[in-house]
Amino acid sequence: MPYEQAEEVFERIGHCRIPATSIWRQSQEYGERLKTHVEQSQEVVRVERTVLPPVGCDHRRRKGISMDGGKLHLRGEGWKEFKVGTVFDIEQRPGRDAVTDEVTDQARGVNIDYHAVIGSAEALGPGLWALAVRRAVPSAADSVVVADGAEWIWKLADNYFPDSVQIVDWFHACEHLNGAAIALYPHDVRAAERWFKRRRENLFKGEVHVITSWLENSGLADKAGYFHKHKRRMRYQEFREEGYPIGSGTVESAIKQFKARLTGPGMRWSRPNAERMLIIRTAVLNHTFDQLWQTVT
Repeated sequence: MPYEQAEEVFERIGHCRIPATSIWRQSQEYGERLKTHVEQSQEVVRVERTVLPPVGCDHRRRKGISMDGGKLHLRGEGWKEFKVGTVFDIEQRPGRDAVTDEVTDQARGVNIDYHAVIGSAEALGPGLWALAVRRAVPSAADSVVVADGAEWIWKLADNYFPDSVQIVDWFHACEHLNGAAIALYPHDVRAAERWFKRRRENLFKGEVHVITSWLENSGLADKAGYFHKHKRRMRYQEFREEGYPIGSGTVESAIKQFKARLTGPGMRWSRPNAERMLIIRTAVLNHTFDQLWQTVT
């Protein structure tokens, strides 16, 4: 919670007066200690230091990874992107089908853990890998990366999780399809809706060539490029039947949870303070704060 609210909680529940400024100073001091500890822990399990199990000894628990970015405001820099990665187990649970709207058993991400940084994909990689090692992703016989179409995500996935199945988030793909429909029929809303619904069925079945041919023949090759690039990541019916999640809801929810603490009304951060708060927020969301706290006190 914001420092001013923390001050009120201490006074109302703890019956002690601790100024928000004091809470802020302690957050920075211990946040820096936590940050140092986390960075040192990442060094221990770098990719080149990770020992994988012998061939045939992988465990059968299916794992998932997802990545995305959000924005926070840094003083003197403006709005900057922070990147979040999630690691989770995959289980079959009842859910509403994206196309038929029927309730069926579908793959869902559960037991979710998080990692977040301010900066580039290269900055996210080591911490996400360390989290993946802790969650036994490298030793899993089967794993998946599901995310939107951002190029940095798939480069990172290729570098750290080359054996994982790759899936473009269904809802992001549908957004691009809807944009193509509007470009095709800019002055006819009903025609655009009809085209979108028909082509969405093609998209779900993995019939991307139907979409790209239509767009190219209509002079919209630029709209077709997105589908050409990700066609192997768009075999949604096949992925669904094989028990993979086709949505990146785990990381989209994560972005909202980080923004709830870091992008409140009027919040402006220095870069060091924001980095420390990301560490604290991550530990809270991962339910590892008590464990981490013992390492720095």
